[in-house]
Amino acid sequence: MIITDTHTHLYSEAFDEDRGEMMQRAINNGVKRFFVPAIDSTYTERMFQLEKEYPNEVFLMSGLHPTHVKENYKDEIAHVEALLADRKFYAVGEIGIDLYWDKTFLVAQQEAFQYQIQLAKKYKLPIVIHCRDAFDEVFEVLEKEKDDSLFGIFHCFTGTREHAEKAIGYNMKLGIGGVVTFKNGKIDTFLNEFPLEHIVLETDAPYLAPTPYRGKRNESSYVMNVLEKVAQIYGLSTEEVAKITTENSKAIFGV
Repeated sequence: MIITDTHTHLYSEAFDEDRGEMMQRAINNGVKRFFVPAIDSTYTERMFQLEKEYPNEVFLMSGLHPTHVKENYKDEIAHVEALLADRKFYAVGEIGIDLYWDKTFLVAQQEAFQYQIQLAKKYKLPIVIHCRDAFDEVFEVLEKEKDDSLFGIFHCFTGTREHAEKAIGYNMKLGIGGVVTFKNGKIDTFLNEFPLEHIVLETDAPYLAPTPYRGKRNESSYVMNVLEKVAQIYGLSTEEVAKITTENSKAIFGV
Protein backbone atom coordinates (compact mmCIF):
# COMPACT_ATOMS: atom_id res chain seq x y z
CA MET A 1 0.00 0.00 0.00
CA ILE A 2 1.47 3.35 -1.08
CA ILE A 3 0.19 6.42 0.75
CA THR A 4 0.86 9.97 -0.40
CA ASP A 5 1.14 12.92 1.97
CA THR A 6 0.39 15.80 -0.41
CA HIS A 7 1.29 18.54 2.08
CA THR A 8 3.96 18.28 4.76
CA HIS A 9 6.53 20.81 6.02
CA LEU A 10 9.27 18.25 6.64
CA TYR A 11 11.98 20.93 6.78
CA SER A 12 10.30 22.63 9.77
CA GLU A 13 12.39 23.37 12.85
CA ALA A 14 9.87 21.21 14.74
CA PHE A 15 11.65 18.14 13.29
CA ASP A 16 15.26 19.23 13.83
CA GLU A 17 15.73 16.86 16.78
CA ASP A 18 14.40 13.68 15.15
CA ARG A 19 13.79 14.20 11.41
CA GLY A 20 15.37 10.88 10.42
CA GLU A 21 13.27 8.86 12.88
CA MET A 22 10.12 10.78 11.92
CA MET A 23 10.69 10.06 8.22
CA GLN A 24 11.37 6.39 8.94
CA ARG A 25 8.12 6.06 10.92
CA ALA A 26 6.20 7.46 7.96
CA ILE A 27 7.98 5.24 5.42
CA ASN A 28 7.40 2.18 7.64
CA ASN A 29 3.69 3.08 7.65
CA GLY A 30 3.55 3.02 3.84
CA VAL A 31 3.95 6.76 3.23
CA LYS A 32 6.27 6.71 0.24
CA ARG A 33 5.55 10.11 -1.35
CA PHE A 34 5.93 13.47 0.42
CA PHE A 35 4.98 16.73 -1.28
CA VAL A 36 6.63 19.67 0.43
CA PRO A 37 5.23 23.22 0.17
CA ALA A 38 7.33 26.37 0.45
CA ILE A 39 6.83 29.21 2.94
CA ASP A 40 9.38 31.88 1.96
CA SER A 41 13.00 32.28 0.85
CA THR A 42 14.41 31.62 4.33
CA TYR A 43 13.45 27.94 4.00
CA THR A 44 14.74 27.30 0.46
CA GLU A 45 18.08 25.79 1.49
CA ARG A 46 16.42 23.54 4.08
CA MET A 47 14.06 22.26 1.37
CA PHE A 48 16.93 21.50 -1.00
CA GLN A 49 18.79 19.67 1.76
CA LEU A 50 15.72 17.54 2.49
CA GLU A 51 15.37 16.66 -1.19
CA LYS A 52 19.05 15.68 -1.29
CA GLU A 53 18.56 13.30 1.65
CA TYR A 54 15.34 11.75 0.29
CA PRO A 55 15.60 12.10 -3.52
CA ASN A 56 13.07 9.35 -4.27
CA GLU A 57 10.45 10.32 -1.70
CA VAL A 58 10.44 14.13 -1.47
CA PHE A 59 8.90 16.41 -4.12
CA LEU A 60 9.27 20.18 -3.70
CA MET A 61 6.98 23.12 -4.41
CA SER A 62 7.94 26.78 -4.80
CA GLY A 63 5.79 29.65 -3.56
CA LEU A 64 5.20 32.42 -1.04
CA HIS A 65 2.87 31.57 1.85
CA PRO A 66 0.18 34.25 2.38
CA THR A 67 1.08 34.84 6.04
CA HIS A 68 4.60 35.71 4.85
CA VAL A 69 3.38 38.37 2.42
CA LYS A 70 4.89 41.49 4.00
CA GLU A 71 6.42 44.80 2.81
CA ASN A 72 9.10 42.90 0.88
CA TYR A 73 6.70 40.53 -0.88
CA LYS A 74 7.82 41.57 -4.36
CA ASP A 75 11.38 40.45 -3.52
CA GLU A 76 9.99 37.14 -2.28
CA ILE A 77 7.94 36.67 -5.45
CA ALA A 78 11.07 37.40 -7.51
CA HIS A 79 12.80 34.60 -5.55
CA VAL A 80 9.95 32.20 -6.39
CA GLU A 81 10.11 33.23 -10.03
CA ALA A 82 13.90 32.72 -10.18
CA LEU A 83 13.60 29.25 -8.64
CA LEU A 84 10.88 28.17 -11.08
CA ALA A 85 13.04 29.33 -14.00
CA ASP A 86 16.06 27.47 -12.65
CA ARG A 87 14.88 23.92 -11.83
CA LYS A 88 12.03 21.44 -11.56
CA PHE A 89 9.24 21.91 -9.00
CA TYR A 90 6.00 19.95 -8.78
CA ALA A 91 3.63 22.78 -7.84
CA VAL A 92 3.42 26.46 -6.97
CA GLY A 93 2.49 26.48 -3.32
CA GLU A 94 1.49 27.08 -0.82
CA ILE A 95 -0.16 30.26 -1.99
CA GLY A 96 -3.45 31.95 -1.21
CA ILE A 97 -5.03 34.29 1.32
CA ASP A 98 -5.03 34.18 5.12
CA LEU A 99 -7.09 36.74 7.06
CA TYR A 100 -7.05 34.89 10.38
CA TRP A 101 -4.01 36.59 11.92
CA ASP A 102 -3.81 39.88 10.09
CA LYS A 103 -5.74 41.76 7.40
CA THR A 104 -3.06 44.47 6.91
CA PHE A 105 -1.66 42.96 3.73
CA LEU A 106 -4.90 41.77 2.12
CA VAL A 107 -4.31 43.65 -1.16
CA ALA A 108 -0.71 42.42 -1.32
CA GLN A 109 -1.88 38.86 -0.57
CA GLN A 110 -4.41 39.08 -3.42
CA GLU A 111 -1.74 40.38 -5.81
CA ALA A 112 0.79 37.75 -4.73
CA PHE A 113 -1.80 34.98 -5.06
CA GLN A 114 -2.89 36.01 -8.55
CA TYR A 115 0.65 36.53 -9.82
CA GLN A 116 1.74 33.12 -8.52
CA ILE A 117 -1.24 31.49 -10.24
CA GLN A 118 -0.02 33.07 -13.46
CA LEU A 119 3.48 31.69 -12.81
CA ALA A 120 1.99 28.22 -12.31
CA LYS A 121 0.20 28.51 -15.65
CA LYS A 122 3.41 29.64 -17.34
CA TYR A 123 5.20 26.50 -16.12
CA LYS A 124 2.11 24.26 -16.52
CA LEU A 125 2.13 23.45 -12.80
CA PRO A 126 -0.67 22.91 -10.28
CA ILE A 127 -1.28 25.41 -7.48
CA VAL A 128 -1.65 24.47 -3.82
CA ILE A 129 -3.99 26.88 -2.05
CA HIS A 130 -3.87 28.04 1.57
CA CYS A 131 -7.17 29.62 2.63
CA ARG A 132 -7.99 30.73 6.16
CA ASP A 133 -10.99 32.94 6.92
CA ALA A 134 -10.84 33.96 3.25
CA PHE A 135 -13.04 31.74 1.08
CA ASP A 136 -14.74 34.68 -0.68
CA GLU A 137 -11.42 36.41 -1.33
CA VAL A 138 -9.78 33.21 -2.64
CA PHE A 139 -12.71 32.40 -4.91
CA GLU A 140 -12.67 35.97 -6.25
CA VAL A 141 -9.07 35.52 -7.45
CA LEU A 142 -9.77 32.02 -8.81
CA GLU A 143 -12.72 33.40 -10.77
CA LYS A 144 -10.40 35.91 -12.45
CA GLU A 145 -7.93 33.16 -13.36
CA LYS A 146 -10.42 30.41 -14.22
CA ASP A 147 -9.53 28.57 -17.43
CA ASP A 148 -8.44 25.11 -18.59
CA SER A 149 -4.88 25.63 -17.33
CA LEU A 150 -5.98 26.28 -13.72
CA PHE A 151 -5.75 23.19 -11.52
CA GLY A 152 -4.40 22.06 -8.17
CA ILE A 153 -5.27 21.35 -4.55
CA PHE A 154 -7.33 23.28 -2.05
CA HIS A 155 -5.05 22.40 0.85
CA CYS A 156 -6.40 21.75 4.36
CA PHE A 157 -9.98 22.02 3.19
CA THR A 158 -12.22 23.09 6.09
CA GLY A 159 -15.13 24.74 4.30
CA THR A 160 -18.80 23.95 3.80
CA ARG A 161 -20.38 21.65 1.24
CA GLU A 162 -20.94 24.71 -0.98
CA HIS A 163 -17.29 25.72 -0.66
CA ALA A 164 -16.25 22.18 -1.63
CA GLU A 165 -18.47 22.24 -4.70
CA LYS A 166 -17.07 25.61 -5.72
CA ALA A 167 -13.44 24.53 -5.20
CA ILE A 168 -13.99 21.41 -7.33
CA GLY A 169 -15.57 23.67 -9.97
CA TYR A 170 -12.23 25.48 -10.24
CA ASN A 171 -10.52 22.14 -10.98
CA MET A 172 -9.17 21.75 -7.44
CA LYS A 173 -8.84 18.53 -5.47
CA LEU A 174 -9.74 18.81 -1.79
CA GLY A 175 -6.74 18.30 0.50
CA ILE A 176 -8.10 16.37 3.48
CA GLY A 177 -6.06 16.32 6.69
CA GLY A 178 -6.41 16.05 10.45
CA VAL A 179 -9.54 18.25 10.62
CA VAL A 180 -11.60 15.37 9.17
CA THR A 181 -10.94 13.44 12.41
CA PHE A 182 -12.08 16.27 14.74
CA LYS A 183 -15.46 15.95 16.45
CA ASN A 184 -16.38 19.48 15.39
CA GLY A 185 -14.60 19.32 12.01
CA LYS A 186 -17.92 19.06 10.10
CA ILE A 187 -16.40 18.08 6.73
CA ASP A 188 -16.98 14.40 7.59
CA THR A 189 -20.75 15.07 7.39
CA PHE A 190 -20.76 15.77 3.64
CA LEU A 191 -17.44 14.57 2.19
CA ASN A 192 -18.84 11.34 0.74
CA GLU A 193 -21.29 13.35 -1.38
CA PHE A 194 -18.26 14.01 -3.60
CA PRO A 195 -16.57 11.15 -5.49
CA LEU A 196 -13.23 10.07 -4.02
CA GLU A 197 -11.59 11.18 -7.30
CA HIS A 198 -11.75 14.73 -5.90
CA ILE A 199 -9.82 13.92 -2.69
CA VAL A 200 -6.13 13.82 -1.75
CA LEU A 201 -4.68 13.12 1.70
CA GLU A 202 -2.34 15.36 3.66
CA THR A 203 -1.02 16.08 7.14
CA ASP A 204 0.20 19.71 7.05
CA ALA A 205 2.82 18.45 9.53
CA PRO A 206 3.92 19.74 12.00
CA TYR A 207 0.49 21.47 12.28
CA LEU A 208 -3.08 20.20 12.71
CA ALA A 209 -2.41 16.74 14.11
CA PRO A 210 -5.38 14.37 13.78
CA THR A 211 -7.24 12.78 16.67
CA PRO A 212 -5.88 11.20 18.94
CA TYR A 213 -2.79 13.45 18.63
CA ARG A 214 -4.70 16.73 18.42
CA GLY A 215 -2.74 19.59 19.98
CA LYS A 216 0.59 17.76 19.65
CA ARG A 217 3.19 17.94 16.90
CA ASN A 218 1.88 16.42 13.70
CA GLU A 219 4.03 14.17 11.51
CA SER A 220 3.62 12.42 8.17
CA SER A 221 3.03 8.96 9.65
CA TYR A 222 -0.23 10.33 11.11
CA VAL A 223 -1.67 10.49 7.59
CA MET A 224 -2.71 6.90 8.48
CA ASN A 225 -5.30 8.35 10.89
CA VAL A 226 -6.65 10.57 8.11
CA LEU A 227 -6.69 7.61 5.71
CA GLU A 228 -8.64 5.46 8.19
CA LYS A 229 -11.23 8.20 8.78
CA VAL A 230 -11.71 8.85 5.05
CA ALA A 231 -12.05 5.09 4.43
CA GLN A 232 -14.73 4.96 7.14
CA ILE A 233 -16.59 7.95 5.63
CA TYR A 234 -16.62 6.37 2.16
CA GLY A 235 -17.23 2.81 3.35
CA LEU A 236 -14.09 1.55 1.57
CA SER A 237 -10.94 -0.28 2.64
CA THR A 238 -7.88 1.77 3.56
CA GLU A 239 -6.04 0.05 0.66
CA GLU A 240 -8.63 1.27 -1.84
CA VAL A 241 -8.59 4.84 -0.48
CA ALA A 242 -4.76 4.89 -0.45
CA LYS A 243 -4.71 3.68 -4.07
CA ILE A 244 -7.29 6.18 -5.36
CA THR A 245 -5.92 9.19 -3.47
CA THR A 246 -2.37 8.38 -4.59
CA GLU A 247 -3.60 8.15 -8.20
CA ASN A 248 -5.29 11.54 -7.70
CA SER A 249 -2.00 13.00 -6.44
CA LYS A 250 -0.22 11.65 -9.53
CA ALA A 251 -2.83 13.30 -11.77
CA ILE A 252 -2.14 16.64 -10.05
CA PHE A 253 1.63 16.59 -9.61
CA GLY A 254 2.50 14.59 -12.72
CA VAL A 255 4.66 12.15 -10.77
